[in-house]
Amino acid sequence: MARLKNSQRRATWTVSLTNFLNSGAIVAGASGLALWTSALNLNSLQVGLLGAFSANSFGAALGALVGGWLADQYGRKVIYSYDMLIYLLGVIIVVLAGNFPFLLTGFLITGLAVGIGIPASWTYVAETANDGNRASQVGISQFAWSLGPVLIFALGTVASRFGVWGARGLFIFLAVCAFITWRLQRQLDESPQWLAQKKRQLEGAPKPHPYHELFTNRVNLKSVLFLTGIYLFWNLVSGAMGFFMPYVYVQAGGLTNAQANMLQVLLWGCTALGTYFLFAKLGDHISQRLLFALGSISELLAWVILTYGGMNWTCLIFFALLWGLGAGLGAQAWYSLWSSELFPTKYRGSSQGVTFFCVYGSSGIWSLVFPTLLTKYGLTLLGTLMLILLAISLLIGIIWTPQTQGKTLTQITGEQYRK
Repeated sequence: MARLKNSQRRATWTVSLTNFLNSGAIVAGASGLALWTSALNLNSLQVGLLGAFSANSFGAALGALVGGWLADQYGRKVIYSYDMLIYLLGVIIVVLAGNFPFLLTGFLITGLAVGIGIPASWTYVAETANDGNRASQVGISQFAWSLGPVLIFALGTVASRFGVWGARGLFIFLAVCAFITWRLQRQLDESPQWLAQKKRQLEGAPKPHPYHELFTNRVNLKSVLFLTGIYLFWNLVSGAMGFFMPYVYVQAGGLTNAQANMLQVLLWGCTALGTYFLFAKLGDHISQRLLFALGSISELLAWVILTYGGMNWTCLIFFALLWGLGAGLGAQAWYSLWSSELFPTKYRGSSQGVTFFCVYGSSGIWSLVFPTLLTKYGLTLLGTLMLILLAISLLIGIIWTPQTQGKTLTQITGEQYRK
């Protein structure tokens, strides 16, 4: 039993390296955005395009739509065999970029790789977890996601002294990590649940068309709408923060690039602590509705302070602490858990791909206009919009929290489709 648990834990951490690199790609772009803007003389539209086609928006959205389908058709393992090679190509192009089109191309390819890997990652972790520790295992995966920004922003604080070459250095670091991750993930076994599903198909079970069933089955439609609702409205805030927050600190608050990165280290460090000690440790044992509500309320308070309190250091620190701890229990962690539970194995990856595409596609549109809105209207208007979006996500989550805690994936599927 101990050997089985250790094997499961190693597999979870190995898969979670994908999340570390995914968030790392987002914040490596964010950390050096002001430096790229200065070095390449970028305007607000070009800054918005970098955000829109990066690992934070359209690039990841398109990748997830393809990656979810591939994970269901050919297995979770096939994604781990090739996805990191695409990621490597993207970050190397960014390192070598000497103009805006080249830089945008690198951001887009990296974003596609991020999106391809996400459905397989979250699905694999949930399918290989025990029924009593699924939130814990998903929490480890989210903890790895939080560590990416902590490390990259910390490195970015030092790298900012070297101008745009420091920004390139962050992507060199990601390239090295991606190569190591690729070597480790090639050794993973296939998901037992996916293998069992394929065996049933070979024995005569009908081969599903995932997108047809998703949009014609009432139960599936309700799950898609619920998951998209809690994640989309939350991610319009979090996604903008993930890529543009250092830019906001510099443009609206007058901070230096190094100060902005240090503030992000504090914020993401609190997120990592919240994810590990609140979501991973308590998510299998305490009311998930209560935990979701506590995280969302903390995030709301953070934006109230930033929006109406000003960009002084007291408000900035309280903002980082409240948002960071709240985000540890934020909608992304619950989305990654619930989206793996509410759909059957035969199209679990595809369903995540569709919902992720909707969420990150919307973030892409938002990213196109965010820098211009910040410049034209200031932080107060944007902050008020952020509060409205967070409140919508909170209401959706606490009203329709799924009753899946402690149940097997097979049991959840049976209950879902008997309704």
